[in-house]
Amino acid sequence: MLHTLRMFKAGVFKALAHPTRVAVVEYLRFGEMSETRLREKIGGEPAELAQHLAVLTRKLIVQARSAGDQTYYRLRDPAFAKVLEAMREYFLDHLNEAIAALRQEQQAGGDDPAGG
Repeated sequence: MLHTLRMFKAGVFKALAHPTRVAVVEYLRFGEMSETRLREKIGGEPAELAQHLAVLTRKLIVQARSAGDQTYYRLRDPAFAKVLEAMREYFLDHLNEAIAALRQEQQAGGDDPAGG
């Protein structure tokens, strides 16, 4: 069971391993959006976005529905947005640590701009 859970997590992270797919999830956390609207927000070629959406759909991160000539996407589970929020917090925490370390280094003797 533990191995299965780890494989699932790895698959989700692999699906998010492209900035365009992360952007899609970030936009969909606010609600359902058409493929056309996503393309307007994210940019890129239609075929490229379609491939990214297919990856997210196969991994059950997003769901698609057709209405007329449009396809609409939404997060399969709105709670998934918490994953990216946790990553944002993780990033900011480490960024703040790096900034604090740089300040401390500058105060300790950062008079030499060449660092030597």
